Amino acid sequence: MSVPSSLKVGPNTSLILAKKRYLIFYIFLIWISIFSIQFEFWLFWKLYIIEKYIHFYFFLPLFIFIMYLTSIIVSLIFAKILLLIVNLVHKPREGVFIRHRSDKDYRYWSLRNTIKKWPIWISHKFPFPFMNNICFKMFGVKTKYSNSLFEGWVDTEFIDIGKNVVVGQGAVVQSAIIVGNLFIIKKTIIEDNVVIGSQSVLMPGTHMKNNSILGGHSMTTVGQELEEYWIYLGAPAKKFKKNVFFEEGLEEIIKQQAEKKIESRKRFEDLYTMRKDKEAKID
Repeated sequence: MSVPSSLKVGPNTSLILAKKRYLIFYIFLIWISIFSIQFEFWLFWKLYIIEKYIHFYFFLPLFIFIMYLTSIIVSLIFAKILLLIVNLVHKPREGVFIRHRSDKDYRYWSLRNTIKKWPIWISHKFPFPFMNNICFKMFGVKTKYSNSLFEGWVDTEFIDIGKNVVVGQGAVVQSAIIVGNLFIIKKTIIEDNVVIGSQSVLMPGTHMKNNSILGGHSMTTVGQELEEYWIYLGAPAKKFKKNVFFEEGLEEIIKQQAEKKIESRKRFEDLYTMRKDKEAKID
């Protein structure tokens, strides 16, 4: 999971296009993040351009990085404020709804996704993956910094993620889906030590239990439960075999073997040192 940001192949924006009626929110967030860069650059210019040309050019690359980071943080903060206001008007909820603008749940879901679209995109382009986790946390996803989510696409509401979770390249973790004229939104739960293979899809309502694995190019069904210590493959995903990587006591056995190797290596080094010392004394 160490592919550079420029080579990421997974989807990285919110689930829908920016709706025309909500473009004002989208444009505002882009404007405010760019405005923060402009303001910072103006300050930097005033501080250094008058007399300290060398300082200006020397610190410019670092300052460009800081400006980029600031634009992300500013867009996240303002998006969070907008989302809090929107959620006060209409609180997000699970269920099956009609995909029509007359339906409040569908309409407000579209609005929330439009607000999140720019911050998610700009955060995903950041060269350090921790920014993705910060973005998810800001938008209400329960996740840990030990999780590797940045290679795939993860929805930004009704998602609970445990610890040590790996989402493979191009994998999609959904809590909402549109099927014909229906709009379905259900909480997706991913427990500890779960691996989601590359190009796989978790449908809304999926519950992956501890130490379960979804193989590459697989897909769950809406509301499917993946049992502990099992590997699932296919579309729809079906039980393949037990996950032997988390068999009881296996971790302890590997630790003991590693300790024995370290101990034998140390013994060898001690004997080698003693032999060299004897040879030096003889000489």
